[in-house]
Amino acid sequence: MILNERDARHEHMLNVAKQMMTAARTAPKGKGVDVIETAVVTENDIKLLSDEMIRLNGENGMMFFLRDAENILSADAIVLIGTHEKLQGLNCGHCGFPTCASKPSETPCALNTIDVGICWYPLLVRHVPQHRDLPCRTPRVMFFCRDCCLSSLDWASLGC
Repeated sequence: MILNERDARHEHMLNVAKQMMTAARTAPKGKGVDVIETAVVTENDIKLLSDEMIRLNGENGMMFFLRDAENILSADAIVLIGTHEKLQGLNCGHCGFPTCASKPSETPCALNTIDVGICWYPLLVRHVPQHRDLPCRTPRVMFFCRDCCLSSLDWASLGC
């Protein structure tokens, strides 16, 4: 049997993306509460995501949406990482409000946001040993929020 790398590349990228999702799930969490949501976008859904990012750029002028909308079109897989909202009840003030009770519902709990950042390291540890350092063949990692791309794409099944 002869296996050409080009024939195996997509499957390999999906396997790397799955490993990255597992690494995000098993990363330490603030207060030990798991609020992380992960998903992998592939094939035609990458184009849908790209189109939505272009639309968002037109709506809010954030240029990184436009840049990344173009970049993701060359990816085999995109790993999405986010959280569902859960107050941690610590009254830490990191969100800018003195107590969790005084925090408006549209302001995310800072610990949830920090959890997304904590997930980044295990993803790199999982990703770098795979030698996937060519940008056009790297599973992309995107941080998202429900009120951004996912809600307008009606991807609520992702659990966020």
